[in-house]
Amino acid sequence: MIKIEILEKYGAFRRLYKKSEIIFEKDKLATHYYQIISGSVKMNNFNDEGREFIQGFFTVNQCFGEPPLFLERTYPANAEVVEEAELMCVSKANFLQLMAENPEVSIIMIENLAQRLHYKSVMAAEISTQDSEHRLLQLFDYSITYFNFKKENNGFHIDLTRQQMGDLTGLRVETVIRTIKTLEKKGELKIINRKVYR
Repeated sequence: MIKIEILEKYGAFRRLYKKSEIIFEKDKLATHYYQIISGSVKMNNFNDEGREFIQGFFTVNQCFGEPPLFLERTYPANAEVVEEAELMCVSKANFLQLMAENPEVSIIMIENLAQRLHYKSVMAAEISTQDSEHRLLQLFDYSITYFNFKKENNGFHIDLTRQQMGDLTGLRVETVIRTIKTLEKKGELKIINRKVYR
């Protein structure tokens, strides 16, 4: 993402957030650019029944919540800390100045936004039309790239809880568990010590 020294040149400051702490809430006006130094963050929404839908996970060297900075819009989702996180924060005005004065950073940001838009488009199509097996396999395959999952001896470890898998695909946890077992039997993935590998 954006180099730390460039962020610091435009007034970035570091801030520590505890697990489960809310960084910003849905419908609040966007005020800062956020980039992760350590830890992880999720963006989520809740339906009328209180069920969580996860928009995405963000980890080291990724940014989140920046689209509203360009649109004069409020946040479409909440940002919540998954693992204690240290973030670089830059005010909206300074961030927009940084973008205007550094075309190479603008290109990086455009690529990042395009990647996210592609992910959302793929997952929206999967959620609306495909069965549970297809949804989960698509999530796993895309997540290996998008969430930067690392390859281990058993394959790529899908570092998501069953609940998170459900929240990302619109499936119930029970359906996720049942589907994972079916996919293991079909040889599409491995389950070792309750961890899922693709």
